[in-house]
Amino acid sequence: MDNKWRPTANLELIKLRAWLLKRVRDFFSQRDLLEVETPLLGQHTVSDPHLKSFTVGSACGGENLFSGFLQTSPEYFMKRLLAAESVSIFQICKAFRDEEMGCHHNPEFTLLEWYRCGYDHQQLMLEVRELIDELFASKAKKLTWDAFSYQQLFEKYLGINPHVVSRDVLLELCVAYVGLEQVQGLTKDNCLDLLLSYNIVPKLKNKGAVFVFDYPRSQAALAKLSKKADNIVVASRFELYINGLEIANGYHELTDQQEQKKRFADDNGRRQKSGSDDVIADDKLLAALEAGLPECAGVAIGLDRLLMALSGAKTIAEVQAFAFNSV
Repeated sequence: MDNKWRPTANLELIKLRAWLLKRVRDFFSQRDLLEVETPLLGQHTVSDPHLKSFTVGSACGGENLFSGFLQTSPEYFMKRLLAAESVSIFQICKAFRDEEMGCHHNPEFTLLEWYRCGYDHQQLMLEVRELIDELFASKAKKLTWDAFSYQQLFEKYLGINPHVVSRDVLLELCVAYVGLEQVQGLTKDNCLDLLLSYNIVPKLKNKGAVFVFDYPRSQAALAKLSKKADNIVVASRFELYINGLEIANGYHELTDQQEQKKRFADDNGRRQKSGSDDVIADDKLLAALEAGLPECAGVAIGLDRLLMALSGAKTIAEVQAFAFNSV
């Protein structure tokens, strides 16, 4: 008999997902965060050159053709809510990214995202740790914790300062991993991403939970910038890895409308260089920033990957009731 109709996750992992969703909601309920719901389909999408969105077209009743995007995260909509109401909020939703499938990637996935008014990224890191510790402790598991700046990791494992190192030096280091032909045309940030993925992240696989913070200013995305004691400007941003698996990405959120407009333009410049389509800036997000986004920090956690870390699953398909290759 053909078993292709069966779920990709077993009953134990389906139950674990249900337990996780309840525990996450309980965590935020105890802290008086408001659960919200925002659209999965929108007229705008992110400009980040590293992300590709699914496009959707519809006749919308036979009158006007609607062209929109499945959201890569609820960030833009949630920030519009924040600008209107200035209250700490969270959301659990589906998100979509048009990228290759793999052990850690599925085009459709479940995202937990929350925003804390009055927090910076360091304060939010503490709350992320509280949530993760509580979940692991409930399953009689204990994580070790560590935190390194982006610079500390590159100095520790590669002997370079990523903020000041030249592109030529980075290209020489990258050759060892992808070969001479593949490094041609790589930008400095491309090189840093490659070295992080090929050299540094594999060394985190047996180190429990590790926060990486203060990214290069060129990788700020939607985060504020801050100046360190050595006068180097960094992005007020963090990521969390659990045994080498990226789980979370958080920012001390950018509130400056003019800076956000500039970043949209810079992103499109990078998209053009890589051959990707331009993305029209979200005018409603810009209007929300102009109206006044409260000082806040936000973070997105991939719940499928968190389930992998909790269960020991090796692939994301194991923790999804129906992974993309079974739908």
